[in-house]
Amino acid sequence: MPATPLNPTDLYDIRSMLSDEERMVQDTVARFTDERVLPIIGDCFDKARFPTELIPEMAELGLLGSSLPVEYGCAGMNGVSYGLVCQELERGDSGIRSFASVQSSLCMYPIYAYGSEEQRKRWLPEMAAGKVIGCFGLTEPHGGSDPANMKTNAKKDGADWILNGAKMWITNGNLAHIAIVWAQTDEGIQGFIVEKGMPGFTAQEVHKKMSLRASVTSALFFDNVRVPDANRLPNVKGLKGPLGCLTQARYGITWGPIGAAIACFSETTEYAKNRTLFQRPIAATQAVQIKLAEMARRITLAQLLSLQLGRLKDKGVMQPTQVSLAKWNNCRMAIDIARECRDILGGAGITTEHCPIRHALNLESVITYEGTETVHQLVVGREVTGINAF
Repeated sequence: MPATPLNPTDLYDIRSMLSDEERMVQDTVARFTDERVLPIIGDCFDKARFPTELIPEMAELGLLGSSLPVEYGCAGMNGVSYGLVCQELERGDSGIRSFASVQSSLCMYPIYAYGSEEQRKRWLPEMAAGKVIGCFGLTEPHGGSDPANMKTNAKKDGADWILNGAKMWITNGNLAHIAIVWAQTDEGIQGFIVEKGMPGFTAQEVHKKMSLRASVTSALFFDNVRVPDANRLPNVKGLKGPLGCLTQARYGITWGPIGAAIACFSETTEYAKNRTLFQRPIAATQAVQIKLAEMARRITLAQLLSLQLGRLKDKGVMQPTQVSLAKWNNCRMAIDIARECRDILGGAGITTEHCPIRHALNLESVITYEGTETVHQLVVGREVTGINAF
């Protein structure tokens, strides 16, 4: 009896390891990506436009704050389902997944985890509905991988706080109605919900980007912004707050690049079967077959890493070092595959008519933000040796 042909993008039948609900989530987001994202995203990238028209549809599908409880208007999905959401969105474009990641893991999560019940009830349902967009203000122009070297500060003034400083490379900045801003105080680093329109708060969009062009990136400026104490996140102090948010977002980022890699691999495989040189398709050459086989191997390893990471997350035992390992591995996997696919496509690969160059450029940001590759290597190195080399 002949063996059933394997799915080239799922050689280890990961799909059979998913629950019915997880498969339904994946199929729903895959359909959204196929029908709503892919037809427009090349043009959005060319024109440096984030497709805001997709926000209500993403909200309707429950993709914003998807892992948070239903009592706040969210979908209450498990961690693996959230990972699959990220994978399918990034199969469309890293900018689409970045929007959902920031809204969900970096803005809604801290309000849920560190905010008061009043803050949760005020903001989370509106954010889940896509009516309030958030951004996350941690990185500073000079700071990068050293968030403890934070210059933005907040000083108590009666019942308010006076906020001064600047943040840089902020996804959704000019779209956002609120910013989750982390600042130094006399009691350590604290988080504040800064609302659009507060005097002294401005956002300036970053232009001339060659990466994440279908995403809004901004600088935020705070000039004596008066923030009421009711907008302070009361339940966390110190770097534990923002780093806890980043762990949630990085978890999703371990899944997202798998989608980008699958998009590049699938398109390039079909191209190689149909591109004829020297009287045969280039897929018939050993050089191309070895490259495609290597891509399939690395995608499979990344899929297994993220699935196990998701199972650990859903058991409540996931550790940051495990997230760092998967973020490092999967981002490196995806950017290498995108570049190799661009090469196989030859001259055709340099246009956004094909997806690899777009994904390759986007992944230059994904491999850098929320912990550079080097940072995650050193996190794993510290775990292995017990010595901090930062």
